[in-house]
Amino acid sequence: MSNGSASLIARAKAMILQPKSEWQIVATEPDSAQGIFMRYVVPLAAIGPIAGFIGMQVFGIQLFGVSFKPSLMAGLTQAIVGYLLALVSVGVVTFIIDALAPSFGGTSDRTQAMKLAAYAGTAGYLGGIFGIVPAIAALGLLASLYGLYLLYLGVTPVMKVPQDRAVVFVLILIVAAIAAYFVIGLITAAITGPMMAPPAVTVG
Repeated sequence: MSNGSASLIARAKAMILQPKSEWQIVATEPDSAQGIFMRYVVPLAAIGPIAGFIGMQVFGIQLFGVSFKPSLMAGLTQAIVGYLLALVSVGVVTFIIDALAPSFGGTSDRTQAMKLAAYAGTAGYLGGIFGIVPAIAALGLLASLYGLYLLYLGVTPVMKVPQDRAVVFVLILIVAAIAAYFVIGLITAAITGPMMAPPAVTVG
């Protein structure tokens, strides 16, 4: 499979439609953590922030019962910060996977851990497109749930965690990832929150 957009699309399609067989291919193909990150994560992680930015500028958002459209600069800032932190989160999850795997009978391999983190996130990345219409943005969460299934399917072939320990591994990984995402969310809110507040209502 050659590099480039065709390769990215083919991999994403296979991960969604035939994940079991695709994980077997992923597990044995030669690659590097940096290559996976730059070729796959960097472009796909941009889908959600871009869609969310467009959705806010076109449809606006509702916050505390107030509907408004954030300024262009506020929207751009949120999109950029969200994108950068999404990239950081992949690195964090990769680190957690690599650190946890040996405790569950798996192997410690940073490249393999990046494969699992990056490709299991495919559904969530693609689901970010729903953010272009805020009213259905929550559908992206359903896509992320499918991502958990992809994660479960990939644990054994990629990280060599025994099948009978895969569920527990995934559950602990989810808890650790949620804690990491909570911290990342706090950072995002601290940076973008003041910009995304609804405009003050002036009483004449």
